This record gives sequence, structure tokens and C-alpha cells, in this order.
Amino acid sequence: MTRALESLLHAANQVVLGKEIQIRLAICCLLARGHLLIEDLPGVGKTTLAHTLAKLMGMDYQRIQFTSDLLPADILGASVFEPEKQQFTFHPGPIFRQMVLADEINRATPKAQSALLEAMEERQVTVEGKTYALPQPFFVIATQNPSHQLGTFPLPESQLDRFLMRLELGYPSAAAERALLAGQNRQQLIQTLQTQLLPEDLQAMQLAIAQVHTAEPLLDYVQAILAFTRRSQEYACGLSPRAGLALMQAAKTWAFMQQRDAVIPEDVQAVLPAVAGHRLRPSSNDAEAIVAPILAQVAIP
Repeated sequence: MTRALESLLHAANQVVLGKEIQIRLAICCLLARGHLLIEDLPGVGKTTLAHTLAKLMGMDYQRIQFTSDLLPADILGASVFEPEKQQFTFHPGPIFRQMVLADEINRATPKAQSALLEAMEERQVTVEGKTYALPQPFFVIATQNPSHQLGTFPLPESQLDRFLMRLELGYPSAAAERALLAGQNRQQLIQTLQTQLLPEDLQAMQLAIAQVHTAEPLLDYVQAILAFTRRSQEYACGLSPRAGLALMQAAKTWAFMQQRDAVIPEDVQAVLPAVAGHRLRPSSNDAEAIVAPILAQVAIP
């Protein structure tokens, strides 16, 4: 499993250049059975990263371009009357894929955004009173443009909370950008990628992650973080119990990726900005700045 994971990381780094930490966090999010939100300016590689991960993980992949006129039925599907059968037949929408890219999710209205809520939380959708199970595994990778850009609708907190992590890619370094400019077209390069992680490998890793040990002092540390965010004046509201569970799952997955069988405080600190940054509402929008008071003031037991 370790060899497959390292091959996956290496292949992804050959396509998305100079973003090793973000790629590792993205894979950590998916291994932890979470959904991923990538927020950044257009053109920095958000869609390329999502397409690369889908290709390398051998998943059935579908991109949905979110626009202001997108309807929930365009995502979930709808029942269509078939005259020859004299009955309505449900036609599944693009959400019925193992990996769904919700591209520029904040360009759609809140009504269209809400179509993803049940799918992301319960891995199922309900249309016209009937429930349909989604494929397994099921992941949503959403991209969004900065909220100050024209034509965007802010994601509600209930939608943000469904994402295990939020990442920002940022501009590449000078060396990475030079290699990008001189190298092969990224879309053509993605088409040449070979699957590095089979579905059975993914399931085996997820079972192994569940066995990663968390000692009592580590749980004390996580609880101290949660308590700090709830009483601190830095934040409008603290982290919820669901956020605490997300933090623990992400930390266990990070420990597994580092080939450890137990979580250490550094694992929690490594994933905290991506897990907590979009769940807290301070004066700053920078994920690192948001969690800086936590890391500085919460002591490790």
C-alpha cells in the first residue's frame, strides 16, 4: 500500500508542479472519505489537480460546470415521461459518478448549491420522494473563485461544513512555472497517466487508517483545540463536534501517510489549517492566520 501511495504522490507531482503539500493534503482528504474544496484565482490549476487525482485513482469522473442558471435537476437528474412505456423513468444526473468536480461552485445560486448537501453527507440523493444510492467510493472536489470576483454567491456555512478540507494553490514558484512553460500541455499529460491506486487499494487503506491509534493525551489536545475556538474572542463561533471528528479523521490519515501507526500532535497541526480554516469566521480569511492563535496558545499535553 505504501508503494502505491508513493507512486500516486509522485505521478501527481509531475502534473501539478511545485505543490507537494497541497497534493498530499488533497490525497489525505480523499483517503479520509472527505470532500475537498479548492479556492483560488482562475488558472492556477484547480481543475487540473482534480482531473489528475481522478485519473490516478481510477475513478469514474464527471465535471459539472456551475453557472447562475444551473438547476438542481441538472445535477441530480429528473424523471422523464416515456410515451411508449406510459410511465416516468428516472434519468440519473452527473452526480452519479465516483468523483464529481463541481467547477466554480460559487457561481451557481444557493438553490443549485444545496443539491449537493444530501449527496455529500449521506452518499445518496432523494428525487421526487425516492432515494437513490450513489456509487462507492464517492467524492466531491469543488473549486471556487474568490468571493470578491463578480458573479459569485458565497457558500452557506452548512455547505462549507460538508467539505473536510479547503485548500489554496497559489501561484507557482519561479522554477515550477518555468518547467510548466517549457513542458507538455497539462491536459495531454493527464491523458497519458496510468492508474496508481485501484478501488480495492483505496478500501484497504481506509481500513488501515481506521486502525491508527490515538492516545488519551492526543485526544486531550484535540479537545483543547475545540474548546479554545469556542471561548476565544478571535472567532464568531467555535468548531463543532463534526469539525472535531473531521480533524481527528484527517490527522489519522496524515499519520498513515507518514507510515505511522499512531497520531502525534504534529499530524493534527499539519491538517488543522485545511480542516478548520473554512469553518471559523475571524477577521482574516487566511487559513494559516486563522489557526495561528490555536497553535500558539494551546499547549501539547
